[in-house]
Amino acid sequence: MSLPVLHTLICSTRPGRVGPAVAQWAHGLAQAHGGFDARLVDLAAFALPVFDEPEHPRLGRYAHAHTRAWAASVSEADAFVFVMPEYNFAPPGALLNALNYLVREWQYKPAAFVSYGGMSGGIRAVQVTKGLLSTLKVVPMLEAVAITNVAQQLSAEGGLSALAANPAAATAMLDELLRWTRALQVLRVK
Repeated sequence: MSLPVLHTLICSTRPGRVGPAVAQWAHGLAQAHGGFDARLVDLAAFALPVFDEPEHPRLGRYAHAHTRAWAASVSEADAFVFVMPEYNFAPPGALLNALNYLVREWQYKPAAFVSYGGMSGGIRAVQVTKGLLSTLKVVPMLEAVAITNVAQQLSAEGGLSALAANPAAATAMLDELLRWTRALQVLRVK
């Protein structure tokens, strides 16, 4: 039996972002976990403009190559880890836009969060995102990693030197994500 596909998604697309460093750290933990076929996906690579499809995404009739590529990526995943910052108490606009591009491709998949930011560690942005994911029939996990004061945890080489509690939180998150991935598999039978 093949392992379920997990996409660790870098949700920030802005220049100078620290998301790739945080995502590399999270992706490494997902690979070490062993329960998933872990893949690192960068939202910026899809260069999605503000939603520009002429038809509602629930129809799945995509006019643009960027939408078809994004849909194919989301379709191949069985679960997600959203690596996301907090911008003004909210998720990045690029993530909200990307979520709204698709409907069926998201359904009946679990999502976990590795958030980062200042004192809050991005948890307010996670809460906002959970509501939108629920409308797409994505099951957001309670278990998560919130990296507070992320700038203080970046190494001189550009990697993340996460606090000691964060790997344990990530393991608990991945364990729960795997349980839900297996449980939701039956709902995604085509």
